[in-house]
Amino acid sequence: MNLPIKLGVASASAQIEGGNLKHNWNDWHIKGHIKDGSNPTRACDHWNRWREDIDLMADMGIRHYRFSIEWARLEPENGFYDGSAAVGYREMILYMKGKDITPLLTLHHFTNPMWFEEMGGFANPENIPVFLKFVAYAVRTFGDLVEEYITINEPNVFAVQGYYAGEFPPGQKSATTALKVMSIMACCHVRAYQLIHQMREEMGHIGTKVGFAHHMRVFTPVSSKSAWHTTCAKTMAWLFQGALTKACLTGRFSAPMRKYIEIKPGEYSDFLALNYYTRSTVTGTKYSTKANAPVNDLGWEIYPKGIVSCATKLYETLPRPIYITESGTCDNNDTFRSKYIYDHLMALVKSKLPVSRYYHWCFTDNFEWCEGESARFGLVHMDYETQERTIKDSGRFYMEMIKTGLIKPEMLDLPN
Repeated sequence: MNLPIKLGVASASAQIEGGNLKHNWNDWHIKGHIKDGSNPTRACDHWNRWREDIDLMADMGIRHYRFSIEWARLEPENGFYDGSAAVGYREMILYMKGKDITPLLTLHHFTNPMWFEEMGGFANPENIPVFLKFVAYAVRTFGDLVEEYITINEPNVFAVQGYYAGEFPPGQKSATTALKVMSIMACCHVRAYQLIHQMREEMGHIGTKVGFAHHMRVFTPVSSKSAWHTTCAKTMAWLFQGALTKACLTGRFSAPMRKYIEIKPGEYSDFLALNYYTRSTVTGTKYSTKANAPVNDLGWEIYPKGIVSCATKLYETLPRPIYITESGTCDNNDTFRSKYIYDHLMALVKSKLPVSRYYHWCFTDNFEWCEGESARFGLVHMDYETQERTIKDSGRFYMEMIKTGLIKPEMLDLPN
């Protein structure tokens, strides 16, 4: 079967770059919250090895790369910008473009400079202009090189994990604050969308595309015959992703979302960016993994049909081209990753949805937030001690699909 979807890879700066930067995830490590004791100061040393990584991408035939810039590296102090960091990122972008790799630039991917965190971060609506100032700096610095932008990665995960579950920094446990953070980040996305378009137009550039990377999952009741469980599943889906979808894509803020600045209803995305991993089974006010379902090494259910369900909901809200900006699985021994990718891509192809890109999460194994170095999602194996990169069987499977433009089950049997 022909594969009409362009295949790329994704990463995040704090998960690959390394460096003892003053941001919230280095602080979170210092406070002892990483399960295996590892920390982002090592990661994949990508800041020093990006040529090696980009060369490897090019050798694998990868022509689309979603990556993020590190706010704490570019603006280590409020109002002070490190010109050498900007030069480093420009060199990296120019190098990847020289290898015929199209950049998709993420402006915020879970990490805040500590000075921003100490000002209240995204829990303080007065900080919206502070974030937008960074957006403006990024566009001035990279706007001549980059056409496509992700404003914010997974506002719902950032808010829920950091301010409700307490598993991400700053480790708070308040549903009210989590909803406030989600609302403020939605306001930031809309304003950033407008700002990026305005600035690039003033710079004389065309082809600007802006979106936000939305983490979505399927919420299904433990029993479809139970009105209570069904209602809880729908409510959970609305609180976690539905209201945020509506606010970010259309500027319409419905309860429990709140507008902290004036925003007019409109269309605030040029493409739909979906991050999809799993399904959650809802029992009352709690969710878990469906009994006897296939799971990955973190216990997340593997449910390929869900990627179509989530993409359809986005498309029904605002019909735009669809980018799967993250999809992948924790498979530490690389035994089922190829099948995971195959099943998700096949579901998308058969759906007839306008999916034009699929960015696998992730390129190399990396620092996987609270899991540290213990959870491997990469197409490329990372030896953290030696920093040696080795293409996995799943990476070779990915390469074969890129090379042939086909997706067929025989590819799953590629020799080692």
